[in-house]
Amino acid sequence: MRAAYLPDHAAGLWALAWRRLRADRWAMSALAVVLAFLLMLLLSASGVLVADWEREVAVSYAPPTLFAGAPAPAGSAQQPLPQAALRENPFDPLAPDLRALRAQGGAASLPMYGVTDPLAAELAALQAAGAPSSTTNSAGRLASLPFGADKWGHDVLKKTIKGGETSIVVGLVAALLAVTLGTLLGALAGYWGGVVDALLNGLYNIFTAIPSVLLILAVAAVLQQKGVLTIVLILGLTGWTGPYRLIRAEYLKHKGREYVLAADAIGASHWRKMFVHIFPNVSHVALVQLSILVVGFIKAEVVLSFLGFGVPVGVVSWGSMLNEAQNELILGRWWQLTAAAVAMALLVTAFSLLTDALRDALDPKVIF
Repeated sequence: MRAAYLPDHAAGLWALAWRRLRADRWAMSALAVVLAFLLMLLLSASGVLVADWEREVAVSYAPPTLFAGAPAPAGSAQQPLPQAALRENPFDPLAPDLRALRAQGGAASLPMYGVTDPLAAELAALQAAGAPSSTTNSAGRLASLPFGADKWGHDVLKKTIKGGETSIVVGLVAALLAVTLGTLLGALAGYWGGVVDALLNGLYNIFTAIPSVLLILAVAAVLQQKGVLTIVLILGLTGWTGPYRLIRAEYLKHKGREYVLAADAIGASHWRKMFVHIFPNVSHVALVQLSILVVGFIKAEVVLSFLGFGVPVGVVSWGSMLNEAQNELILGRWWQLTAAAVAMALLVTAFSLLTDALRDALDPKVIF
C-alpha cells in the first residue's frame, strides 16, 4: 500500500529546483529585486514611467533634499560664489600678486579665481536689456529635488530609471546572444567531435588568447558606430566562450549515455538527439551561464560607456551617467554618481545572489 506522504509521481529537476529555491530567503529576496527592476524596465520602455525624464524641471545641479523645493526665482541659478567664500591656494605662485591686487582695488575688482571674463561687460548689458539667458530661464524651476538634478536640470531619479532601461536591455540581450551562440557551437563540437570539434576548439583558443578588455575594444573600434545594437553585438560576439566550454563538456558526457543510444536505436535524427534529448538535460548549465553573463555584461556596458565606446549622445545609461559624473565630482556634485552606482550595485548584487542560489538549486548532486 502506498504511503500517504509519498507523491503519485517523482518530481522533476525543475520542480525540485524551484522547491529548493523557495526555501532560500536570500534567493527569494534577490528574485524580488530582479523582478522589480524588470518591471521598471517594462514600464519605462512602454512610456508609462519616466516618459518626461528629459524635461528640465529644476535649476542646474539642484541639490538633493528630502522633499522637492519651491520654484527658484528668476536669476537664481548658477550664481558665482562670493570672493570671501573662496579660499586662497597656498601653492599658487601668483597668490601674493592676486592678494595685492585685491587689496588695491577691493574684492570685487577680481572675478572668481582671479580670471577676467572678456565678455563680462557685454553680458551685463544684455542682461540689463532683458535678453534671455541661462539665469532668467530658471524661473519656475525647482530649487531642489529628492535625488537632485544634473547639469541641465533633469531629475536624477528619472534619469537613473531611464538609464537602467538601456543597461538592463544591453545585459539581457547580449547575454542571450552569447549563450545561444555558445550553446549552439558547444553542442556541435561536443556531439560531432572529430574535425568539427578541432575547428571550433581552434576558434575558442583564438578568442580566449586575447584579453577580454582588448578584444571588446578591438571589436568596438572595428564597428565604429555607437548604439545599443553595437554594444549588444560587441558583448555577445566576445562573450560566448564560457558557455561554449561548459556546453561542449556536457555534450561529450551525455552523447554516450543510454537514453541517447536508445533514441539512436529508434531512428532519431542527429538534430533531434542534440536538441530534443540531450539539451533538456544540460539546459540548467545554459540558464546559469545566462544569469552570470547578464551581471558581467551590465558592468561591461558601464565600462564601455564610461570609456566613450558605449551609447551615443542623447541615449542615457548608467555608464553615460558615470561618465558625466566624473566632471561633476570636481564641482562637488555627487548625487548623479551616487544614484547610478547604487542602482547598478543593487541590481548586480541581487543578480549575483540569485545566480549562486540557482546554481545550487539546479545541481543534481545536492538535490534530494
